[in-house]
Amino acid sequence: MVQARFVPIKTVEEQTALTVLSARDLLVKQRTMLINAVRGHAAEFGVTVAKGPQQVTELLRRLASDECVPALAREMIGVLAGQLPVLEARLKAIEARLVAWHRQNATSQLLATIPGIGPIGGVSFALKVAEPRVFRSCRHFASWIGITPRESSTAGRQRLGRISKQGDEDLRRLLVLGATAVIQQAKPGRAVPWLLGLLARKPKKVATLALANKACPGVGRGWHGPSGR
Repeated sequence: MVQARFVPIKTVEEQTALTVLSARDLLVKQRTMLINAVRGHAAEFGVTVAKGPQQVTELLRRLASDECVPALAREMIGVLAGQLPVLEARLKAIEARLVAWHRQNATSQLLATIPGIGPIGGVSFALKVAEPRVFRSCRHFASWIGITPRESSTAGRQRLGRISKQGDEDLRRLLVLGATAVIQQAKPGRAVPWLLGLLARKPKKVATLALANKACPGVGRGWHGPSGR
């Protein structure tokens, strides 16, 4: 008989913090959409720059000085780009609230000690995984979040595919982004030998997913720090 698992009831404070977290996620998506729209419209007139949000200013400078781009097109692209400073200001205000919540929450602070998980990641895991003891091991947690390979085994032969992506998309994205940042700084003397050896044998994308899987906060008696796995 399968035992039912019930979601713990959140406090008013926790639900409020989740609302703040959700608002931040939505604004981040809106910022990405605006940047992509600005870059896409500019590219249609042959004006391009390197990738990255910080390159938008350079893109607008080139558009302003390019007389081959119709004035109306420049105006409409400017209308879109004009929304970015507003979004940035709101995001900074929201992130300041989340950091303040993080500093007052022991679980979030503990989670942030894991390489690749910062204050926003700590807050996200602390709020969205209210009862980590329901997972028997870190491996079970990694499977629940969708960062383990799909398994199509048969006749005693193990066949592993791509990661399942069946869990919380935002938590999985935070782990992958954190692992990417750690790998970018991975150098001899600064990174653990396990990671350096993996990077020497495997492509970066494979190493990133492996590190994200390993960074899944330790589970068993609750959350653990970096040594929990």
